[in-house]
Amino acid sequence: MKKLNAPLSREDALSLRAGEHILLSGTVYTARDAAHLRMLELLREGKALPVELEGQVIYYAGPTPTPEGKPVGSIGPTTSVRMDAMTPALLAQGLRGMIGKGGRSPEVVEAMKAHGAVYFAAVGGAAALMASCVTALEVICWEDLGPESVKKLTLKELPLVVAIDAQGNDAFRLGQAEYLEGIRNSEFGIRN
Repeated sequence: MKKLNAPLSREDALSLRAGEHILLSGTVYTARDAAHLRMLELLREGKALPVELEGQVIYYAGPTPTPEGKPVGSIGPTTSVRMDAMTPALLAQGLRGMIGKGGRSPEVVEAMKAHGAVYFAAVGGAAALMASCVTALEVICWEDLGPESVKKLTLKELPLVVAIDAQGNDAFRLGQAEYLEGIRNSEFGIRN
């Protein structure tokens, strides 16, 4: 399993391959739908974003309230396609990685290829495990959004899978193709 530290360089992103398992440490930011909309509004107005996105990783998550004595509550991934319409503009600002669950649109994949970015899949349903990998949390902006405010997380070895690499290879599609090929080649498989 490969270990990476965020923020990521373009070279880091380009070195990863779809299906590869990684442990991510370092700094990432949370942002979901509402925060993405506000960031796009700032870009349209020609204003600075609250976070310099060059090399950064955004985790599509809205943590639950923080229990006493812990840095964060449960912090599972949100379905990434909800951010797809807004993602290419952030990739153009230097966003290097995204963490979520589910597939991405062809437009996002093309923007990832153009800007040397990678998409990581986090395990859905494992929000408590994800929380155990967060060592610190700081609200950066838009506290009025509650769990959807932008937060800075410090991670220690968050387990992820490279779902879509910077070359556009998609582990979801590759895995399905391998599975179907295996069925076709088995004695009980699909016959053409």
